Amino acid sequence: MPIKPETLAAINMDEDQLVKSLIKDVKDVFINMVGVEDLMYLPIQVDITTHFQECLTAMVGLAGTYNGLVSVHIPWPLAISFTSLMLGMEVTEIDDDVNDAMGEIANMVAGSFKQHLSKGGSDIQLSTPSVVNGGDYLVTTGNNLENITLKFASDEEWFMVSLSIEE
Repeated sequence: MPIKPETLAAINMDEDQLVKSLIKDVKDVFINMVGVEDLMYLPIQVDITTHFQECLTAMVGLAGTYNGLVSVHIPWPLAISFTSLMLGMEVTEIDDDVNDAMGEIANMVAGSFKQHLSKGGSDIQLSTPSVVNGGDYLVTTGNNLENITLKFASDEEWFMVSLSIEE
């Protein structure tokens, strides 16, 4: 379900402004944390109920004025590449370093996103990042959650970032 007009009014943005802010947040995190400056937003509508194969999903929960989840869904090769860039060393397989790095990316993105949901974001707490990784899995959110899912590309790989909230 997209973000409701009442929620957008409460955060004093229309959906286009919110999407632009979230895109900027993701790009800023990837420039500063990963060193990827050529990240491209793909304006494609994506359903959050998504089937993933050979992918990693890093999630951070939101609790407070808004409850929900920020999730980053990254194919294995891209997760390995991003981790190598973050750590400044070659990483060749999905391991604890990759899980930690992708969890930190999700944490930084969630920290940026919560700033748009309330003044300063201090009334929204973040959970410790969780990472799910597998050859074949399905990610769904609750039926009453409002969602924005953004798709990005770096070189030939793509990944998604989702914000799911309820008041």
